[in-house]
Amino acid sequence: MALETYREKRDFGTTPEPKGRKARKSGNAFVIQKHAARRLHYDFRLEMDGVLKSWAVTRGPSLDPAEKRLAVHVEDHPLEYGNFEGTIPKGQYGAGEVILWDRGTWQPEGDASKGYAKGHLEFTLQGEKLQGRWHLVQMQGKPDEKRDNWLLIKGDDEFARAAPDILEERPHSVISNSDSADVSGKTARRGKKAAMPGFVEPMLATLGRAAPSGVRWLHEIKFDGYRLQARVEGGKPTLLTRSGLDWTAKFGKRILEALGELPLTDAILDAELVVEGGSGASDFSALQADLSAGRDHRFRLYVFDLLYLDGRDLRGLPLVERKELLAPLVPDGNGLIRLSHHFEDDGSLVLRHACRLSLEGIVSKVRDSTYRSGRGRAWVKSKCSARQEFVVAGFTPSSAALKAIGSLVMGVYEGGKLHHVGRVGTGFSRKLAGELYQRLQALRVKESPFDDKLSADAARQVVFVRPELVAEVEFRAWTADGHLRHASFRGLREDKEPREIMRETPAKPAPDQRRTVKLTHPGRIYWPEAGVTKERLADYYAEIWPRIVPFVTGRPLALLRCPEGIEGQKFFQKHVWKGMGKQVAPVIDPKHKSENPLISITDLDGLIALVQAAALEIHPWGATVANWERPDMIVMDLDPGDGVDWAAVIQAAQEVRRRLEAAGLAAFLKTSGGKGLHVVSPLTPKADWRAAKAFTKALAEAMAADSPDRYVATIAKSKRRGRILIDYLRNQRGATAVAPYSTRARPGAPVSTPLDWAELGPDIGPAYFTVANLRDRLEMQESDPWDGFRGAAVPLPAKP
Repeated sequence: MALETYREKRDFGTTPEPKGRKARKSGNAFVIQKHAARRLHYDFRLEMDGVLKSWAVTRGPSLDPAEKRLAVHVEDHPLEYGNFEGTIPKGQYGAGEVILWDRGTWQPEGDASKGYAKGHLEFTLQGEKLQGRWHLVQMQGKPDEKRDNWLLIKGDDEFARAAPDILEERPHSVISNSDSADVSGKTARRGKKAAMPGFVEPMLATLGRAAPSGVRWLHEIKFDGYRLQARVEGGKPTLLTRSGLDWTAKFGKRILEALGELPLTDAILDAELVVEGGSGASDFSALQADLSAGRDHRFRLYVFDLLYLDGRDLRGLPLVERKELLAPLVPDGNGLIRLSHHFEDDGSLVLRHACRLSLEGIVSKVRDSTYRSGRGRAWVKSKCSARQEFVVAGFTPSSAALKAIGSLVMGVYEGGKLHHVGRVGTGFSRKLAGELYQRLQALRVKESPFDDKLSADAARQVVFVRPELVAEVEFRAWTADGHLRHASFRGLREDKEPREIMRETPAKPAPDQRRTVKLTHPGRIYWPEAGVTKERLADYYAEIWPRIVPFVTGRPLALLRCPEGIEGQKFFQKHVWKGMGKQVAPVIDPKHKSENPLISITDLDGLIALVQAAALEIHPWGATVANWERPDMIVMDLDPGDGVDWAAVIQAAQEVRRRLEAAGLAAFLKTSGGKGLHVVSPLTPKADWRAAKAFTKALAEAMAADSPDRYVATIAKSKRRGRILIDYLRNQRGATAVAPYSTRARPGAPVSTPLDWAELGPDIGPAYFTVANLRDRLEMQESDPWDGFRGAAVPLPAKP
């Protein structure tokens, strides 16, 4: 391999990794870097031919000669990489934290180049943690195998041992004494050396339907003021609006003097200038009033992000690192410059408290997100009431006072065209109504600036104006015809351009699919406690159809039907029945042709027909009707017995993942919606059911044999108390497992939900996601945690 591959995969303007070059002479250094990327692994590197030959060891090195650790050969790295320790920014190849876990020298047995070419390197390590003889052995590749798989094996010498695990015994860096969990505080102080950039367009939040929850989110108070970029250059502060206008002189001297007193020489701060009312909540109307009156004694500047500091561009660092750098720069207390503190509680809880305090809402941010200009889903805003900006395109004169407005006529841009959204007629003082009248008189035009023609009622008494002003409006809801309901004026927004004003609606994960199946008794309640009706269940499946489709179409299905809801009679159905919808497709089992056909669906209407039939759980086969005898996935069901805590289930899932990946399989995770977790591996459908069952049984029995006090592989309940059943019986012909995104017939309307491995923790239990909150989850996600599921399929190995 050459360094071209290494360089092609990286943007060195963003990542702090060294670009490097190939050295003329080769030494004998080795390094092992602990890499907390999407999956934690250890990068094993040997200096050869002027570069670092590199292998990704999925489970890390072991001192036990009986442990053969999978080592995937990856691109060559430059020698300079041997000193790298830091954070690779999100969005970059290998994003995550890297520490230097071990380093030293290596000595090959015989000719290293010949051994490498033949696929067997035998060598001695002299490191700070690893010593003695080791082997790297290339595995025999399969015809369609894309990865170059090797095995890292410890030689049987005086340094070998079965326990304790060296990875757990000595987890920290050999240069910073950091683990991957706390390396961020040190790497943040580095950033990227760069000249101070010009105006940086702000990072913007997307409106969400509900506040996101989970350990990856931080939550801040949403301020009701002016978003500003506070810049300090050579100790001199300036204030720029979100569009880059210089408003340094607009807010008086007090804020500027306070900025000048901060321990900063060159810096860029992201902040919001506010005026706080008697309750302590920021009030945009009060801010407008103070600006109009020339008062500055109530101005406060809340700082919440740090983009640049003393010669280093910090935008590529994770948010938590930027916050760590920012905190000591802003004094504690109630000064003019204040730090916007964040909360790590559940997002919905933080939002509830914010609303009780009459605040506007909260902004939730992915804790490891880099700073990217523009609107994205790494920042999500949740509001206590509907509020946004609108373009002022006209007014109606007041009927109660001369030379005053009675209402403002509002619009939003869509596709470059201005559309009418109604009027706002409250929220003006008598004085403000007069001031707005005078200002709008200078903007009068004869023709309507709207691209859509107004109805006679909407155009009545309207004086049209050039659409140059932007107003912030609070309102209760949108009407069915797209107009504002119960709107109240909050103030003009001179920091925003009219052309950027669009209707704010929560982003959708995918467009809802159209369903044509008519539901009888759509109001029938299936989950009484959660209030989920038949129609709500149909709506849920229409909303998430793009995610569930590959797991429920074209497969034999078993259904759990509950005609009277979860509190009534329940029964499993795997054969077609009289009166089922025509959208349900009967399929003949080729091994049982004389039996009644099995159930299958091909489209959304088929799924809605199952809803009509009160199918509250959908359990597909692990094979398709196009290839009955060869499964295209295996499922390891982790079912905890009585007395098993959630932490033990998490450990079990991680152990299953390690074993599957060591066997060369990809491992995907989902909640069961019941008590446990499912670990799923996609397969190229080549092996038969007998092989699938044998493989999964061997894996389950190996776990039970290695940890008999924690795991069992037998179904007998008498043996399961205090232990976890590694249920492999889902992987035999005719057996089923609940589908990803299927509901469960349990209280709360839980959903079996795909997770990213990084999400696995105490905050998300097996029934955490429900019909009520899953759509919001999808809206908040930057990517599908099971993206690439089918592309990760490989043939089933003979043994785990």
